[in-house]
Amino acid sequence: MNNQKIVFFDLDGTLMSHDKTILPSTKEALHALREKGIITVICTGRAPRMFKELLTDLEFDSYVSMNGQHVVYKNEELFSNPMDTEILTELSALAKENGHGITYSNSEMFAANEANHPLVGGSLGRLKLKYPEVDAEIFAHSPVHQIQLYGNMEDMQSYKDRYEKDYVFIHWDENAVDMLPKGASKAVGIRKLMEHLDISVENSYAFGDGPNDFEMLEFVGTGIAMGNAIPELKEKADLVTDTCSNDGILKGLLACGLLKEADVSSHNNY
Repeated sequence: MNNQKIVFFDLDGTLMSHDKTILPSTKEALHALREKGIITVICTGRAPRMFKELLTDLEFDSYVSMNGQHVVYKNEELFSNPMDTEILTELSALAKENGHGITYSNSEMFAANEANHPLVGGSLGRLKLKYPEVDAEIFAHSPVHQIQLYGNMEDMQSYKDRYEKDYVFIHWDENAVDMLPKGASKAVGIRKLMEHLDISVENSYAFGDGPNDFEMLEFVGTGIAMGNAIPELKEKADLVTDTCSNDGILKGLLACGLLKEADVSSHNNY
């Protein structure tokens, strides 16, 4: 094991503030980490297509996407865990029969099962994302790592009851859940990357705020919950920082000792 340090960042409600922007203090903090030789990694439930611009704008060279289902380091795919095609075929037929929306995520594409589904548009709109292209049979020609189901929570419970033996469901919007294979999590992807880089757990850090961040914060050496995180995550975290909209990333990095005030001297209002 080497002494390299690494930090994993969730996106929505963590790296991105509530209006889906990146605070100047967060950009400065990320730059300061890189100046110190610390590896920074996006770790999100989103598909790569949904954060492609951030990789360039914020100079990330690695990511753990789709809740650990796909891991890339410097353009090299380290891990890929697609869902079963038979299950996807069955789910798509059920969704069509019941009028529910589905979006399909893989490393290159993000597609919907139909055009202009109101719940798909509503949930993605709250993430400031455009409506995806339509490809109801994407799984017939491409791997799918994760799907999102859109309907009221009573409807979503029927899917959980049917598939909970082999799949997990993560509620991320009032009308939307992620569905992925049981055992999959951000922690699985993180482990794959850290093994590749030969980094010890004690030199790993992670910031998160939501239900899909439990395994991540529990796995790393120092788990940091945002001030706006769900209460249950705050209880599990080693440290709780300020909110994503109030310099929480910068404050958290200062509090855990990865950065010092001198590293970010131009930002003195934290």
